[in-house]
Amino acid sequence: MKAQSQLEQQQRLTSSARERSDIARGYPIAVASAVILSTTAIFIRYLTQTYNMPALVLAFWRDFFVALTMLIALAMVRPRLLRIGRYHAVYLLAYGVMLTMFNSFWTLSVSLNGAAVSTVLVYSSAAFTALLGKWLLNERLGWVKAVAIAGCLGGCILISGVLEPGTWQTNATGILTGTLSGLWYAGYSLMGRSASQRGLNPWTTILYTFAVAACFLLLLNLSLGRFLPGAAVRPVDLLWLGNAAWGWFVLFLLAAGPTVAGFGLYNVSLGYLPSSVANLILTLEPTCTAAIAYLVLGEHLSSIQIAGSLLILGGVLFLRVFENRNSS
Repeated sequence: MKAQSQLEQQQRLTSSARERSDIARGYPIAVASAVILSTTAIFIRYLTQTYNMPALVLAFWRDFFVALTMLIALAMVRPRLLRIGRYHAVYLLAYGVMLTMFNSFWTLSVSLNGAAVSTVLVYSSAAFTALLGKWLLNERLGWVKAVAIAGCLGGCILISGVLEPGTWQTNATGILTGTLSGLWYAGYSLMGRSASQRGLNPWTTILYTFAVAACFLLLLNLSLGRFLPGAAVRPVDLLWLGNAAWGWFVLFLLAAGPTVAGFGLYNVSLGYLPSSVANLILTLEPTCTAAIAYLVLGEHLSSIQIAGSLLILGGVLFLRVFENRNSS
């Protein structure tokens, strides 16, 4: 009995040490992901303002170039990662559909609600991920995580400016669409965590999910373009940029740079952190975007936006401190 007790104690200590190690690795990777992904808004804003590029057309080319970049990179560096089993193929197909739905609902939400309201609604994913993670993946959901969720969501609300008069001008359809974008984003996070548990390499996952998403977005543009806002009304609209070489370069840079690195690191972080924690850390993205917009575009932050940024940072730091204590 004594030997068994010592063995159980040793297993608990080993598990605790492994959890602390995962937290120490996962947090900086997730933070780096949020910082990198925050730059995508700058690229997208440039393409939509300079070339008036339809959102779903942009989304298709973005996903296509991500898949193309990963195919070339893996073929040159680690070709064995291109091979997947039939069991994983079915899972990655479903994962890619999840990414497609998130991209589509997010884009539609922006068109219906505007950037500010849609940003708040998509980050409802933090709460969805925590609740679904507990239900589907048996992830812990305690008061610490609940406080962090409240802080991060509150910060997103302040940064987006939805409390300002006239900002919240939407309807039931817009609110439902935006909330569903958050739900699909939560699903994407949960499937990323599950993919890691299945032993799928995060970069292989990026390749195949974005390839599937590109195929589905192509079908959406070609078949439902007349009915979806921001889609290709005619097949020729898929070549919206025409001979604008600089526009194509910026679009490729958006995909091959911050999108590959941001989503790739996020998937890597899901191998170390619960999906709810990783998704909470990603709420740093609007804070980073606001800071980059201030530095690059000269957009000034209001006192309320600064308060929102501090609230998000506080929520993430609060979670980091208590997660570390709980694993001790």
